[in-house]
Amino acid sequence: MILPIYAYGQPVLKKVCEPISKDYPELEQLIANMWETMYNAEGVGLAGPQVGLPIRIFTIDTVQSMEEGEEDKGIKKVFINAQKVKEGGQIWEYEEGCLSIPNIRGDVSRPAVLRLRYMDENFVEHEEVFDGLNARVIQHEYDHIEGILFTQLLKPLKKKLVKRKLTKISKGQIGAAYRMKYK
Repeated sequence: MILPIYAYGQPVLKKVCEPISKDYPELEQLIANMWETMYNAEGVGLAGPQVGLPIRIFTIDTVQSMEEGEEDKGIKKVFINAQKVKEGGQIWEYEEGCLSIPNIRGDVSRPAVLRLRYMDENFVEHEEVFDGLNARVIQHEYDHIEGILFTQLLKPLKKKLVKRKLTKISKGQIGAAYRMKYK
């Protein structure tokens, strides 16, 4: 089932999310719905708060974003109760967007390498190192479960330039090609 994506201005997007246990109600169905919702909106990641749930879960599929012949460098995973262990490497800028903030993009600086501890959909614990685009997408979605939106990480001038658009999104005056939930 395709879920509505919560738009900028929804309070759930600013919450630090709670961990869940393996007996979270209908977890398997939630994960399936998140995948379907993410693909329907042509996203590469989707976090719990973006579907109205203040829980520590997100889905990532960077395989679709990799250059032809490089698809094996991408990842398709569910991350539950993720915790950053360490970030490092060179800081690099990359233009990001967000399904909760349609039609706004901006350069965000992030470290190139991330070590993350998380549970998969079967509640098997993993600790892995990610880099490049995979690290970037994970960092973006991880920020969601910490109540942080990419627009908060923009340079001051860009923040000022997008402020009016953000207000319009929060009032439901800017739509998207997919189902959204506004205030």
